Amino acid sequence: MGRIRRALVAGAVVVAGVVGTTGWATADAQVAVTGPPPGTAAWRADSAGGRPLPDPVTSTPRQIADFFAELSSAERGALTHRHPQVVGNLDGAPVPLRYEANRLAVTATHDPRYARLAAPDRQILAFDPRGRGQVAEVYGELAHAAHVAVVVPGSDIDARTFDRANDPYGTPAGMAASLRGATHQRVAVIAWAGYTTPVGVGVDAASGRLAEAGAGRLERFTEGLDAVGAPDPALFCHSYGSVVCGLAAKHTDASDIVALGSPGMRADSVAGLGTHARVWAAKDPSDWIDDVPHIEFAGLGHGTDPTDPAFGARRVPAADAQGHTGYFAPGTESLAAFAAIATGDVR
Repeated sequence: MGRIRRALVAGAVVVAGVVGTTGWATADAQVAVTGPPPGTAAWRADSAGGRPLPDPVTSTPRQIADFFAELSSAERGALTHRHPQVVGNLDGAPVPLRYEANRLAVTATHDPRYARLAAPDRQILAFDPRGRGQVAEVYGELAHAAHVAVVVPGSDIDARTFDRANDPYGTPAGMAASLRGATHQRVAVIAWAGYTTPVGVGVDAASGRLAEAGAGRLERFTEGLDAVGAPDPALFCHSYGSVVCGLAAKHTDASDIVALGSPGMRADSVAGLGTHARVWAAKDPSDWIDDVPHIEFAGLGHGTDPTDPAFGARRVPAADAQGHTGYFAPGTESLAAFAAIATGDVR
């Protein structure tokens, strides 16, 4: 009886949070973008040197890497120009080809909202214009990096808000650039907005539906990094992005998983994540996420606060970070700690 009563109280707290939090009523339900990239049908109908092309769905990133390794430079270039949307999003394909393919794909949209992504100095590792748009960008030289970090953002991030100027350290691009700078350019950092994020603080943000779809995409993305010879990445997971990382944890080969400003990771403890990665957690005293009930009931809520000592994560100092998006601000102890984690300078 006591267990039932506690469950009912927990459910009431979640429902009260849903009803009483500004934005719940107006947040839009999102349709997760999943499945193969645009242009897959034409890709499947094509061939290279008389050989069928690897299926984007059934082929592993390692099989895709092996396929491209057998092609001549001319054959690779031809496929890139014939199928830029597929090659640009094909985990396991050579990184330079993906950069070139995504420049072509962005330009082909003729959408001024995305034009900045086609600039010659940008290294766009993934671009999908479906829905609100998804994008991943590399800061640094991925091919020769000794260390790799991946920033996984939370709500309200898409291809158009990926690098907004009015909140630089609340965007994946700003977080990635700041982290790379803090490591003195020793780490290749990837800003990965590769899943459909919630909009606003609504039921999408309180449920795991979009995170589950995002986790599958993050798992394959990290498999793709491994297939091209990149080091095991450190994942920096902000806000709802930490829900994605929590669900993906046991299927990635991440060296470290850092949850910051987290509503929970859909696990009761580090052991529940099923990962061999070191798990870290950061939350500053002024972060509004602390007002979110850290419980899970009837599919709503994301469970234990990762900064709770009972969760078992290593605590990242963040006392001087400001608000929900201040963790990567230059000069903060949280950013210094993140840089040490990314470079492997902490044990």
